[in-house]
Amino acid sequence: MSGDAVIPENANPEKQAAGGTEKRAVPSDPVGIPLSRRYLVPFGPRRIPHLFTDVLIIGGGIAGTRAALAIDSGLQAIVVTKDRLQQSNSSYAQGGIAGVLDPLDDFASHVADTIAAGKGLCDPEIVELVIRDAPERIRELITLGAQFDQIDGRLALTLEGGHSHPRVAHALGDATGTEVMRAMHAAVRQAPHVDIWQQTYTIDLLTENGICRGALVWNRHHGRTLVWAKQTILCTGGAGALYRETTNPPIATADGHALAFRAGCEVRDMEFMQFHPTVLYIAGSSRHLISEAVRGEGAHLVDVTGKRFMADYDDALELAPRDVVSQAITQQMEKTAHPCVYLDLSPIPTSQIRRRFPHIGRVCREFGLDITRDRIPVRPGAHYMIGGVTTDGDGRTSVGGLWAAGEVTSTGLHGANRLASNSLLEGVVFGRRCGINASRAALDIPDSLTAPALSAASRAGDTDETLDLADIRNALKSLMWRNVGITRTETGLVEARRQLDFWAGYVCRRDLMEPDGWELQNMMLAGQLMATAARERRESRGVHARSDYPHTDDAAGTHIRLIRQDDR
Repeated sequence: MSGDAVIPENANPEKQAAGGTEKRAVPSDPVGIPLSRRYLVPFGPRRIPHLFTDVLIIGGGIAGTRAALAIDSGLQAIVVTKDRLQQSNSSYAQGGIAGVLDPLDDFASHVADTIAAGKGLCDPEIVELVIRDAPERIRELITLGAQFDQIDGRLALTLEGGHSHPRVAHALGDATGTEVMRAMHAAVRQAPHVDIWQQTYTIDLLTENGICRGALVWNRHHGRTLVWAKQTILCTGGAGALYRETTNPPIATADGHALAFRAGCEVRDMEFMQFHPTVLYIAGSSRHLISEAVRGEGAHLVDVTGKRFMADYDDALELAPRDVVSQAITQQMEKTAHPCVYLDLSPIPTSQIRRRFPHIGRVCREFGLDITRDRIPVRPGAHYMIGGVTTDGDGRTSVGGLWAAGEVTSTGLHGANRLASNSLLEGVVFGRRCGINASRAALDIPDSLTAPALSAASRAGDTDETLDLADIRNALKSLMWRNVGITRTETGLVEARRQLDFWAGYVCRRDLMEPDGWELQNMMLAGQLMATAARERRESRGVHARSDYPHTDDAAGTHIRLIRQDDR
């Protein structure tokens, strides 16, 4: 791409035997997607400030913060976050972080569970790499000050869907992300070589001859700034805000997916948005995640008639993988013509409910629900973006000088369906690897205070801003939920792409001036990528369900790879 070869599928310099006979996906030919413009806004390098750093980290969630903690102390690094540092999907994570921490558990079991959940698209080498690294990374979090829940002086481990052994470490009962990020943020704030720029929006990556040179950023105090970096690490998180029903905060607008694609990165598996089965459903309220750990502790799913229905769909009942449970709930809602199902916590002792789920209890009390007594109304919602920027085992992308970690990536760990509590784990493992590897690369590059001349950076678009951005955004979210949601069809996907192309035709040609507009443009592009990939996958696999192709096709067990059309 742009002068750089596409990285080989499943590339991993640190090869480790994963065991088993799991077949690797054969790379498919990439699908080219036309792009209307390379940069969202015009900018003249002579007219705006420049800043030079060694490593630029975009995103302050678990992956970005762990990357920052791994930067060599002899280098200068900047962490850019578009909201406050505490605002990220990582901070909202409830369930926990998975790892082999019990002597009765073993790596082979965690590997097998991850591969089974991934429905044929996991990279066994990446799975082995991450699972074997997990215990050390969790102990490292404890060293940083994260206080995980304990029982009798030992880590309290719980069971979640798809796991064959209790191996999920949790904190504050059901607020693991909050506690982990508290400890990590405290540590990174003490690092004298790391600066943190909060409420600073990354508009685009800067590239020259296919090499990432940094990013164009904006905030209300300083306007636009060109940040030139020897190495850049992308850790921008997910895409749940593209959907009407989601567990994600509003900031999860797929910015990283879009700006990486514009910069020439290959992305893959964009059809695989994971829908969490249990999101609190109160009409008119914001949606709140109800952790998988609730079912792990023994709660049952029942429909409006009180029937416990999961036996009709899977022998693992409520502890089936998330794709199975989400699709089962959707079908049961259709059968009963009711907008939700219910979580019944009555099988769990009251004292245990209060100890394990204090946050969920507080949220439900705001709506007059006592979770020790009342059933919790739930339905699925967009939760975790499995697809993203293609990376290898070291975190390299297909664009030189650019690394990526966390939810913005497709590493090969999750395949077609992420195993519960493997997401925080992936963030710390690959965040650390990116920080170490970007540092090594930056140390080999001499200082230069010369800004490259960027072609096409000053081309202006239509500056008419008479658009109701909120209205278009709401329409996009409804379209994605309806047509690129839990169940898809050819007709719906064609309509989604047609409508997204129409909106993009007049939204994305404009030079919008603030984050609301740039977010919408990024959401348009990400939606186009997701609808295209979902149409290309003519089978049902993992979180991708096609009612017109309801079966898994072994011959279709490949990654859907997307690149800019001009990079074909």
